[in-house]
Amino acid sequence: MIDMTEIGQDKVATVHYTGTLPDSGETFDSSVDRDPLTFLVGHKQMIPGFEAALMGAKVGDKVEFTLAPEDAYGEYDEEGIVSVEANMFGDITPEAGMVLMSDAGPFTVIEVEGDSVKVDFNHKLAGKTLHFSVEVVDLRDATEDEVAHGHAHGPGGHHH
Repeated sequence: MIDMTEIGQDKVATVHYTGTLPDSGETFDSSVDRDPLTFLVGHKQMIPGFEAALMGAKVGDKVEFTLAPEDAYGEYDEEGIVSVEANMFGDITPEAGMVLMSDAGPFTVIEVEGDSVKVDFNHKLAGKTLHFSVEVVDLRDATEDEVAHGHAHGPGGHHH
């Protein structure tokens, strides 16, 4: 029997993907050589364009698509760059290039000038056009639990 299951709302999709920057061809993220990515469709777990491009795909399908910044991590926002006091870092000595976590999300240290640290809250892929190559490896209906929680549970239906 042919399985006509397609990616759609409240499906749990498992995919292998490679994301590249079209300008440079640089790979910024890939599941190849790692476990595939599993996500619950339609619950804002993924960037908007990623899910939209996969709607209707079936197991075994390979989908290639390019996303403009507004369908990916958003436009780069100059207001995402702020200066904070060095003492806000506690035991960590901030250095340019560090990516750290805060209550407001991850940020990158841009530069350190004395007691002042300039940080950038923009996602590192903000403002960038992204190309994805995706292969659908598994697809199933979400359980009621998963839909209620808004995310996929691991094999066996448990949280990771």
